[in-house]
Amino acid sequence: MPAKAILISIGDEILYGQTLDTNSHWMSGELDSLGIRVIKKVTIGDSKDEILLHLSEAEKSADIILITGGLGPTNDDLTKPCLVEYFNTHLIRNEEVLKNIQTLFSKAGREMSDLNEQQADLPANCVAVPNLIGTAPGMWFERNQKVIVSMPGVPYEMKRMMQDTILPKLRSAFIKDGIYHRMIRTIGIPESKLAEQIEKWEQSLPNHIKLAYLPTMGSVKLRLTTSGDGEKVKKEVQHEIDKVLPLIDKYVYGFDNEEIEEAIGRMLKEKKYSLAVAESCTGGFLSHKITSVPGSSEWFNGAFVPYSNQLKNEQLHVGKEIIQNHGAVSEPVVLALAENVRKEFRTNVGISISGVAGPGGGTKEKPVGTVWIGYSDEKRTVAKKLQLTKDRGINIQYSAIAALNMIRINLDKD
Repeated sequence: MPAKAILISIGDEILYGQTLDTNSHWMSGELDSLGIRVIKKVTIGDSKDEILLHLSEAEKSADIILITGGLGPTNDDLTKPCLVEYFNTHLIRNEEVLKNIQTLFSKAGREMSDLNEQQADLPANCVAVPNLIGTAPGMWFERNQKVIVSMPGVPYEMKRMMQDTILPKLRSAFIKDGIYHRMIRTIGIPESKLAEQIEKWEQSLPNHIKLAYLPTMGSVKLRLTTSGDGEKVKKEVQHEIDKVLPLIDKYVYGFDNEEIEEAIGRMLKEKKYSLAVAESCTGGFLSHKITSVPGSSEWFNGAFVPYSNQLKNEQLHVGKEIIQNHGAVSEPVVLALAENVRKEFRTNVGISISGVAGPGGGTKEKPVGTVWIGYSDEKRTVAKKLQLTKDRGINIQYSAIAALNMIRINLDKD
């Protein structure tokens, strides 16, 4: 039975929507990779009664309780005093922590206040968790074979603590047979159709290997999960992957954490190809996804955002008569954009997008959500029409993903 964990995020700013809680999302993934099951995530405000109540409830249900937030030096930071009350203890000065805080202030050329020094006062029954990049130490408590850890809410401080100290200690204390995941990443096929194509394979899976469908924007992840001896389960899962791939190979772009933009970069790099982009309705979002990949400068030459028809004509040489006769959102325009951006940027591949993102601008012939994507390389120039939603944000994201998939499909043809 895997160890159970509850994550508690503390802070009024999270409840007010002023700060996004990315901490619990990140921690869930790290705990899952160890084989620790997160059974609940709780967000509460800076309230003593709420903190004490949820601590008590969590300790009844979980083996591990991870708390983030409320460890600053000001009066609205209540986590530490609440932990002192909860464990019926008192504060003592931790000289090692104080030394670390002094070092941080000295390096920054700043003077410490009494409030900063008080951050070195910790509950007597806790073990200090070093914070090498911040002034608030973490606190590790153990009681009745359960672990409660309090950490700062600053994401980079929390992550450093988790990676350096907390995750290794949790692995040592709780993990015997870890959970093992493999992810097959597919694109361009709906979840229902994918399920139909692999139905027989899914039904033949061993009982100890579980399959989950995880649909996201324009793609579906297939997650295979099991537990047990490391090398043995890895071989078993890989055997099942080898069996299913021939059924869905044309939709598979990668595995595990590889995103479609990373897969495109890998394919272009392997072929020693370069890419250029001309995107209109997506306003640079496709280029953003491409350049989010480390090392993309090796294969991405650049992009142009010809939002106006004048720029399409003057900068990328799309004929005025083509735009007048067919409109900016049309097959002839994206074909010309894709081919011309490839030639202008001297690349092997050009990709283009033009559409009606919405919420306005649609017509009877071209309603909101109408998008054309063009692709051009040295062998072919082709286009594809999409009919998407009335939501501008969704249309922009989906168009960029569809364009990346169009690159993948055509690169596979070479």
